[in-house]
Amino acid sequence: MSNETAKKIATRDAYGQALVELGHENKDIVVLDADLAKSTKTADFAKAFPERFFDVGIAEANMIGMAAGLAASGKIPFASTFALFGSLRVADMVRNSVCYPNLNVKIAVTHQGLTLGEDGASHQAVEDVALMRAIPNMTVIMPADATETKKAIHAAANTYGPMYIRMGRPSVPVLFDDSYEFEIGKGVQICEGNDMAIIATGVMVHIAVAAAEQLAKEGIQARVINMATIKPIDADIIVKAARETKGIVTAEECNIYGGLGAAVAEVLCEQHPAKLRRVGVEDTFGESGTPDELLQKYGLTAENIVAKAKELL
Repeated sequence: MSNETAKKIATRDAYGQALVELGHENKDIVVLDADLAKSTKTADFAKAFPERFFDVGIAEANMIGMAAGLAASGKIPFASTFALFGSLRVADMVRNSVCYPNLNVKIAVTHQGLTLGEDGASHQAVEDVALMRAIPNMTVIMPADATETKKAIHAAANTYGPMYIRMGRPSVPVLFDDSYEFEIGKGVQICEGNDMAIIATGVMVHIAVAAAEQLAKEGIQARVINMATIKPIDADIIVKAARETKGIVTAEECNIYGGLGAAVAEVLCEQHPAKLRRVGVEDTFGESGTPDELLQKYGLTAENIVAKAKELL
């Protein structure tokens, strides 16, 4: 599992492919988009199944309402736009039209966080996970690579309930092959180690693996846990890591307030207090720049994970 040699695919590309696969498997799959089908890759589904695709225009709130209506009539709608527009812009509709009646709507968003890049702070959602975690009945998923994205989309389609699935813009290393098993609500240990643990999600998983490789060169064995489901969080794997290591570092492309780090801290406080450090967006807005530049500037790097790990030890 080397980041340097791994093939790179954007999770949004895998999403588009998964939708087409699902479209062939299940006639009840429908897709909605808010004038961004080429960017979110729902255009793949639109080409294959034009009668089941609905472009609502720049009307995201209306899109969520339509998705709720389709779900109430027995369809399985995937509603897509950029992460910021599919969360904060439509929060009222998500709460009252989707989660309150517990409808089977999948809000599958792309262009998450800082790695949205040059579009800048106005489009870079870093607060969306905190918001979606707080809404009852909502499941929150952030896949790490293309393989996990496909499996997560298939799992979402086959599991009842509201879901928020967060995907990215740039290509990222493919970490897993087709034998990888994804289960909603379960974290997966992908590197072994008992000195400390790194729990990462989304784009930060391959960066966490790189950090573990750096630590290993210094004689520090770090286990890496891929926590693709932020809610419901896998408390068992967190507590196991707390018991078997000297501390935990979390890594996420979200605000550290309300995101993965906060979720892990809640589990530790209630079930097994342990040392914790969080790597993420530290309560600030982003800015325009390339994804790599922004990850570097805001400390979402293997080097920062290594530094936090050494603090613990």
